[in-house]
Order: sequence, then C-alpha cells, then structure tokens
Amino acid sequence: MTEKLFYEDPFLKEFSAAVLNCREEKGLWIATLDRTAFYPEGGGQPADHGTLGNVRVFDTKEKNGEILHFCEGPLKAGETVQGVIDWARRFDFMQQHSGEHIVSGILCGKFGCDNVGFHIGHELVTIDFNAELSTEDVLFVENLANQYIWEDRAIQIQWPSPAQLEAMEYRSKKALSGAVRIVSWPGADCCACCGTHVRSSGQVGMVKLISCQKFRDGVRIEMAAGGRALKWANQMAGQNTRVSQLLSAKPGETAAAVERLQKDLYTLRGRVAELEEGDFVRKAEALAGKGDALLVEGPMSGESLRKLCGLVKEKCGGRCAVFAGADGSFQYAIGQDGGDLRGLAKALNEQLNGRGGGKPEFVQGSVKASESEIRAFF
Repeated sequence: MTEKLFYEDPFLKEFSAAVLNCREEKGLWIATLDRTAFYPEGGGQPADHGTLGNVRVFDTKEKNGEILHFCEGPLKAGETVQGVIDWARRFDFMQQHSGEHIVSGILCGKFGCDNVGFHIGHELVTIDFNAELSTEDVLFVENLANQYIWEDRAIQIQWPSPAQLEAMEYRSKKALSGAVRIVSWPGADCCACCGTHVRSSGQVGMVKLISCQKFRDGVRIEMAAGGRALKWANQMAGQNTRVSQLLSAKPGETAAAVERLQKDLYTLRGRVAELEEGDFVRKAEALAGKGDALLVEGPMSGESLRKLCGLVKEKCGGRCAVFAGADGSFQYAIGQDGGDLRGLAKALNEQLNGRGGGKPEFVQGSVKASESEIRAFF
C-alpha cells in the first residue's frame, strides 16, 4: 500500500520517497513508491503530473491500493527520489473540484436534485443534474456559491466509522463500501469524495456558471472556478472590447449596436434579393427558346445558384448548367426536364475533379477547374 501524502497535506509540492518497483511496458516505465504526493486520476479529477528525480511523470493511476506513476524513463528500485508536483496543474484542479462541491451542494439543496455527472475538462468543468433548471435558477445558485466562497469557510474532512456514516446525510453518485472519505463545506455541501481540495472556500476565488443546456433527463452546466474563471472573464472582456471597437459602440452598448446592425443587414439582404431576382429573370428571358444553356457566374449562395438554374431551365427549353465561383473552384447546378443527368454528373466529376450528384432531372456539386475547362467540357 502506498502512503497517500496528498491526503495528509494537499498543498505538499515536493517530497522524497523510496522506489519499490519500476517496470517497462511498451516503451514506458511504471513506478511504485512507498509514499507519494501524486494524486491518481479518480472521482472526476485528472491525475497529477510532475517529476521523480529527473524523470517526467505524465500520468498517475491507482490499482489495488498502489499508486502507479507513468514515467518517461526508468527509476532504480531501492533508490530514494525527490518528487515534484506540477503545482499549477494541481492547484487548478483543487479550485475546480472545490468549486464544484460548493455549486453542487447548494444547487442540490435548493432544487432537491442530484449531481449525476462531473468532469474536469481542459478548459471548463461540466456538471450534470437530474433536474430542469432555468437561466434564472443558475444565476441564483451562482450568486449563492460566490457569497459562500467570499465568506472563506474552512473545509472539513473526516473518515467516519460505519456507524457514524450511517447517521450522516451526504451526497454520493454511487454505492460505497469500505472506508469512506467525507468532504464537507459547512453550510453548502457534504459529499463522499476522494479528491484534493483547497483549505478554505476563499481559495476558490470565484465560480462562473457559463452555460446550462438540456442533457438527458436534466441539464449540463459548464463551470469555471478560480484562475479559469478569471481567464474566461478576460477572454470575454477582450472579445467585447474588440466588438465595441468594430461597431464604434461603448463596451456596455455592444448588444444594442449588434441589434441595429442585424436590422440593417436584414433590410439590405431583402434589397439584394430583389435585385438578384430581377437579374436572374433578365438572364432567363435572354435565353428563352435557345435550347441548352451554360452560364458561368461569380460566387453566389447555393440557394441563388439553384434559383438561377431553375429560371433559365424553364425558359431555354433544354438543359441548363450554371457554375458559380472563381479562382478554379466552382459550385454547380444542372437541370433538365425529363432528362437523366446522373451520367453527365459522373463524367463531369471525373474530368473536372468534382464531387456531387442528385436526381435524374437535377444534379448539383462542385468542381476544381477553370472556366475554360468547364466550357471545354460542355
């Protein structure tokens, strides 16, 4: 059994330990120590990284009471090594995990639901609850959680006896056996947990509940705590500053400026659609009764491409092929009443480096070819 120093002092950054064993598997080395401050992956919290001597530790797992250190190089059994934890990584996880406890405890207490999933991701934390929550509910919980954090309440950790555990009320996502570790944030949460945490709620700094989306029978909340919350806030502030500069609007008035821009864009699109429709009608009229038609146009939307093809096909009395694009890359739409264009589309794609297909009377796709190559094909 490896002595778990991370439980004795989660703020321990360096330690010395004896190497019990080190074996090689598929070009990697797995070392066990008599004692370690490296936290193994578990309970939703990722594993610690760091170094043992001059060897980098890139993963840590627990199996049958042993902590397995996955290393990039060998360690000698019997030697004493100095372990150094990647402290920035560990403290970040401690902030996220502690913030999740506080948020989940308050939310479950207020809304009578359960935390049914928890994961510390690379950028955000996700928490799943088996209840439907509104945006107002989430903001309410966020406010209460931050008030609790700013009160700087101390954490309480205990290993209760079976009898004591039986009398306790605590959260747990699964049935438990053996020794159970209870992590309490008095007034906010009491939960069975094997992770590492900060000493007091003030060290979480703050929590930000970023999104709440429907997930299975409840919701999934994205959260950032501590340094991640500050980073997220700075990113959002930077985005808003850039938007305000682009719109020549004050930072607090960007939403209203975007709404005005959307109205102007909607009006402009309507006008462009009218002009485009008139242009398409004129082109179709000019080809009335002239049989097969080929048009090579500048870039346009897929909807406009299909509309032009349809108008010309109705007037020309034959097959209509419209290509839209530039610089050797074109989208195409080809139509013919009563025809079967699938063979044409296959040959077109083969010769002009294209892809696409469709129904007998209408095909569409794209080609990587010049205008001259397109005209030569037809």
